[in-house]
Amino acid sequence: MLLTALVILGIIAGTFGSLLGLGGGIITVPALLYLSTIVEGLHITPQIAVGTSLVVIIFTALSSTIAYTKQNKVDYQCALIFFIGSGPGSIFGAYVNKFVDIHSFNIYFGAFVIFISLLLMVKGKLKPSNKTWRIQRSYFEEPTNTTHMYGYNVSLGIFISFFVGMASGLFGIGGGTLLVPAMLLLFQFPAQVAVATSMFIIFLSSILGSLTHFYLDNINWLYVLALAPGAWLGGKLGAYISTKMKGTAIVVVFRITLIFIGVRLIWQGIQG
Repeated sequence: MLLTALVILGIIAGTFGSLLGLGGGIITVPALLYLSTIVEGLHITPQIAVGTSLVVIIFTALSSTIAYTKQNKVDYQCALIFFIGSGPGSIFGAYVNKFVDIHSFNIYFGAFVIFISLLLMVKGKLKPSNKTWRIQRSYFEEPTNTTHMYGYNVSLGIFISFFVGMASGLFGIGGGTLLVPAMLLLFQFPAQVAVATSMFIIFLSSILGSLTHFYLDNINWLYVLALAPGAWLGGKLGAYISTKMKGTAIVVVFRITLIFIGVRLIWQGIQG
């Protein structure tokens, strides 16, 4: 029963992670911690939840990246530059994670989840920056025959990516929750290019974060084997859904779910 639940969890997390460019860990980590409270004899620490989640995110992100690459939506040049920041950040976050106990983790992660939900709510209402960055890129959208111009600043992108990577290693979330809004609002990325490029950056960062958690012995490989197939399928499913719909209704449900998860985590942490 537990393995079946983990497979289903992998599909759900992978689908949302790919569709929204989040990586899926923002669902996987609290779900693993919740299972630990309702399944007798199951003990999952924040470190195990985060380390296991990051390994699973590798599969989600790789699956999504392959699908988005076929759609010609991944900006590899930008991704590799941003990875200069997110890579070291993910290693640093993984080391910080080992000093956090379950109660503090629940409070910090719960607050972070609520922040992400609020960020998703206001993201569509904020206007992208009009600044013209030194590095300019273009993306041709075939269905509408429209060319979108966007750009970025190398130093700023690396700086932001470091903190994105740190959140990834610390919370096991992938980091796209912060990176995609930055790409949309600061650098004027087309939405689908931002999501696709974010998934490739998440793929690279998750590898480094996972290696660090492996060194710290924070990975449950049985859970990885159960979650990974669903995450791989979900990654492809999310990329496919993104071509068929804007996903507005899905995003609304996702925001409400995140608030519920965040409040519950904080309450658990306070209760001790």
